Amino acid sequence: MRKSLVALSTVAALGLFACQPDTAEKNTTNNNEETASSDVSKSNDDMTDTQKHAYAMGASMGLFVSNRAEQQEQLGVPMDQEALKQGFEDGLNDSLKYSQEEIQKLAQEGEQVLREKQQAQAQEQAEENVQKGKDYMAENAKKDGVKTTESGIQYEVLEEGDGESPSAEDTVQVHYRGTLIDGTEFDSSYKRDEPATFPLNRVIPGWTEGVQLMQEGAKYRFVIPPELAYGERATGAITPNSTLIFEVELLDVVEEEAQEETE
Repeated sequence: MRKSLVALSTVAALGLFACQPDTAEKNTTNNNEETASSDVSKSNDDMTDTQKHAYAMGASMGLFVSNRAEQQEQLGVPMDQEALKQGFEDGLNDSLKYSQEEIQKLAQEGEQVLREKQQAQAQEQAEENVQKGKDYMAENAKKDGVKTTESGIQYEVLEEGDGESPSAEDTVQVHYRGTLIDGTEFDSSYKRDEPATFPLNRVIPGWTEGVQLMQEGAKYRFVIPPELAYGERATGAITPNSTLIFEVELLDVVEEEAQEETE
């Protein structure tokens, strides 16, 4: 899972609690527990550094568990809150129901179950995305002004341009907005209030091909099938096999000298 590093840190921290040696030093600490565990309900400024560090450790664990519980709920594997609390308390009190080796094995089994659930969910979503994308493009192709290239990109001219057209090796400056077919926006240079500049041969194939159809000053709307976008990769709001929609405004084909100056 994405938060495996946090998970390992949490498990390591819990392991430290569970593996404290039963020594006189530990007994002394327990005897002075009331003194060490002073009131932390006071304001932030009144907490000692030691209290803040302990609070941060507890908060990190709590946030991880909360996020993990939400992930498991989405995967159909709800977290047993009572068992979780019992395990935490047993770790703190060095009264584990299982050996350290058994706990490690059980934790790994739990991770494997979630990985399999994630993979199955991703595969199902990818298959759904393929069909939804095909259905969307079939309807979109019926609209006036929509053209389809040989590779399968659909484009619509929103504004004509009268400047230079780029080649695949050129660097271009563009404004753009990217959405999924359900309208979810995943990127926008307009929102950043700053156009993007990049070599045209270093972006997704749909962009490399599509922007070459444009002239400076033009604005096009592209519908790009997954095989010419990110394919089975997922990134941010873009799930595997997503069909993507881009509104692209070609501002400039950057001259080589100007490009070198910016570098």
